[in-house]
Amino acid sequence: MKNSIFKNKSFKSFLDFFSRLSISAIFISAIPGKINGFERTVEYISSKGIPDPISSILLVGAIICLILGSGFFIFGENQKIGSFFLLLFLIPTTIIFHLFPLHQRAVLMNLGLIGGLIISALREPT
Repeated sequence: MKNSIFKNKSFKSFLDFFSRLSISAIFISAIPGKINGFERTVEYISSKGIPDPISSILLVGAIICLILGSGFFIFGENQKIGSFFLLLFLIPTTIIFHLFPLHQRAVLMNLGLIGGLIISALREPT
């Protein structure tokens, strides 16, 4: 398979972009709900034992991480920075909201995303 389609540079570039877009879709889809339902989301964060003022700050930080992370991850030359921002959002979110009590499906899905983001962050540019 010397002439494999996966060796075609433009096809590999397309697959790379499509893969980053696909991974980011879950994060991008979460942004509107967090912005439009800001107060409701703050209440939910607070229900986990985090004080209201800190909950608001954490939510603003989460929204920033989602926007910057998705943007850098999809479009930027700084894909590793995007991975970092998305991991900065995803790891604490998984721990705080899905481990206690255990939401097995959410934890496993988030672990898959975390693994993909780590692989992407460690990957050498092509």
